[in-house]
Amino acid sequence: MAKIIAIANQKGGVGKTTTAVNLSAALAILEKKILLIDADPQANATSAVGVDIKKQKLGTYQLLEHTATADGVILPTDTENLDLIPSHIDLVGTEIELVDKKDREFMLKKALENAHKKYDYVIIDCAPSLGLITLNALTAAHSLIIPIQCEYFALEGLGKLLNTIKSVQKIHNKNLDIEGLLLTMFDSRLRLSNQVVEEVQKHFGKMVFKTIIQRNIKLSEAPSFGENIIDYDATSRGAKNYLTLANEIIKKKK
Repeated sequence: MAKIIAIANQKGGVGKTTTAVNLSAALAILEKKILLIDADPQANATSAVGVDIKKQKLGTYQLLEHTATADGVILPTDTENLDLIPSHIDLVGTEIELVDKKDREFMLKKALENAHKKYDYVIIDCAPSLGLITLNALTAAHSLIIPIQCEYFALEGLGKLLNTIKSVQKIHNKNLDIEGLLLTMFDSRLRLSNQVVEEVQKHFGKMVFKTIIQRNIKLSEAPSFGENIIDYDATSRGAKNYLTLANEIIKKKK
């Protein structure tokens, strides 16, 4: 049975999609069977793995609406062991359309009841918000990765996210754990980056991943070619970082 990991932070630009795509690819390269779910209406994770958004008629929207099954929306990708449930701009309407439905926070969990059994990990890329779609992801997940950018205001909004997690644990998903806080966009040359690392590690201790994702131009380039960082440049610092993170997560599961 798969371990379902949501990647969330209501702040934008902290590396959620970069982490979702490249962690999924790294786990797949390490011979784990992976399902990546794009739960963001911007659909950046979908395009980042080489899937044409305009050609997709089924995806996360239909899954949440229960008008399609998980098996009916899962697509293979060019990366071996990595499958995708794509997103589309239509997903933005889900926030309104589900609001009056019974058990609206559990729609994704119910849709994945059987599908996730054939995977080792399900990775959910969440939108930069704490809306109903993200709540569905947190309710379905076993754990959560929180990317934190190594820049000014890094911890801004983290308290609100942690309070949301506590609410989800209390009301919807008592088994939700924090897999870890992931420091991203680290530049060792900058004093501020080092200060952020020290501050986060001081306040959160063992909750912080040992792996730090360093700022790397290749990570920014890869999505424009519809490739993950390992396929794009396996020798890059970014590829090595995400392979290290994947190994750290695998060890945690054992």
